[in-house]
Amino acid sequence: MTYQLNEEDFKQMQSLRCLPYEHTTEDPNRLKILVCHPNYGGCAYYRALMPFAKLSHVCKDKVEVRFDSNPLGRKKDGSAWIENWDFENIKWADIVVVSNISNFGGPYTARIVGKSKEFGKFVHFDTDDLLTNLYQDHKLADVYNKQGLGDIAKFCYYNADLVTVTQRKFAERVKQYCRGVLAIVKNCIDYDLPGWRFEKKSDPRVRVGWAGGIHHLPDVKVFSAVPHIVNQKVGRENLHWRFYGYPPPDPNQKKDWQHETWDHYKKTLLNGFKGEKNWDIFYALPPSDYGIYFSEMDIAVAPLQMNEFNDSKSDIKVAEAGRYKIPIIASNVGCYDETIINGKTGYLIDPDAPRSEWIRLLTKVAKDHKHRQELGENLHAVTSNLFDANKVVEQRFNMYEECFKIYNKDPRNRVQA
Repeated sequence: MTYQLNEEDFKQMQSLRCLPYEHTTEDPNRLKILVCHPNYGGCAYYRALMPFAKLSHVCKDKVEVRFDSNPLGRKKDGSAWIENWDFENIKWADIVVVSNISNFGGPYTARIVGKSKEFGKFVHFDTDDLLTNLYQDHKLADVYNKQGLGDIAKFCYYNADLVTVTQRKFAERVKQYCRGVLAIVKNCIDYDLPGWRFEKKSDPRVRVGWAGGIHHLPDVKVFSAVPHIVNQKVGRENLHWRFYGYPPPDPNQKKDWQHETWDHYKKTLLNGFKGEKNWDIFYALPPSDYGIYFSEMDIAVAPLQMNEFNDSKSDIKVAEAGRYKIPIIASNVGCYDETIINGKTGYLIDPDAPRSEWIRLLTKVAKDHKHRQELGENLHAVTSNLFDANKVVEQRFNMYEECFKIYNKDPRNRVQA
């Protein structure tokens, strides 16, 4: 019998263009994977929704995938538990994948791990940013501490059979809490999706782009007033600054904290800006369409403040920019140093460097078309090999096979009723 997503889940996943392969026959030899995605945001899309939907297509004879954001039977408003819940999907699975922190909260997430272990399931806990602490200036630091998310992260790390994170520094920070296998699984992108197959638009100006979420208040300070001064050195008429990610307007015309955060971004990024406008701010898009941003850039920038959280970030922007042959100029924070080589695929700037270094490098790359093109071509070659989901997603299945060897236990060896 084919598993059917509920209508709401189906619509959400359809909008993100990621649906599992629909099997028409039961095959006891397929590895049954239940993906408990926390929500439908960008992190969930890149770490849970898209890669496992892609895996179900690439390895359709080897795996069967179900998605369930509420495997424990919580009412939608989170007020109570649904009576007589039978945990059907957890019982069905060989592997339960738990991703980040559920929208139902940290304790709910920990309970998925505990309940799955109670049923004897192989638990895979995957995260792209769940540290055991959070720097104080982060917007959610108080929530993180009050809800004990650091301790919940430790519980999930300790009780999972497999923990996957996005990069080596992150792995080093959490390995002391892991009792099972710890592996690095980089983000990937389904470059077959329409959003990643746009023909790059041309513009006589050099377009410098920044795509940011809602937790970059300390980071934009690194870039404060840089556009204003680069304008003076390159010529305002030769540049266009493009900032992507502004929250869509509220139907009731109300601004929430996310809009206020972006208003602060604007004020900081455009500090000192004078004269004719050569910048624009664009609304956020669904994660499956992020490629549209990068099809409209010539240089991508990634300013980051140095802190433990940022230093554990993935290199997803490399995967995004490289697809469209765009060089990146980034703070040397996180794992950008794994793919960005100065003068070859982009430039790294020491986080303690003065703003003049951003101005110098942006001016250099903006003025030198040939160099900019070479940087982008080189980055594209790296991106094509490391981040294309169509090439790398099967590695997830191979990782499970290796884990089964380590534990000397294969969940597909089921006891038949």
